Amino acid sequence: MPHYLISFDDGTMIVSPEDLPAVSEASHAVVDEARDAGVWVYGGGLLSQRASIVATDGAVTDGPYPETKAVLGGFSVIDVPTREDALAWAARLAAACRCAQEVREIMHDPAG
Repeated sequence: MPHYLISFDDGTMIVSPEDLPAVSEASHAVVDEARDAGVWVYGGGLLSQRASIVATDGAVTDGPYPETKAVLGGFSVIDVPTREDALAWAARLAAACRCAQEVREIMHDPAG
């Protein structure tokens, strides 16, 4: 089955400190449902301020980066048969996280 990346950009999940526990509980509930359905591969939130760029020559540049550079705030990888299934899971995550989600199919690696 194809794998899909469901993600959101850093800064798009705007939640008050009071609402954060409810959002966390709702998003973990969707993840638990995905695990129970056998489609969950991996996912998590990202600490963008700790991102590093490694250039082709091995040089490392550490973040944070200017606001013009979009960075991921969090992601999920799921294993489902169709794009429509991936979109349905993304809709559930969007509702739980209270922010839009982006869906992309991960290219199949014939060697893996």
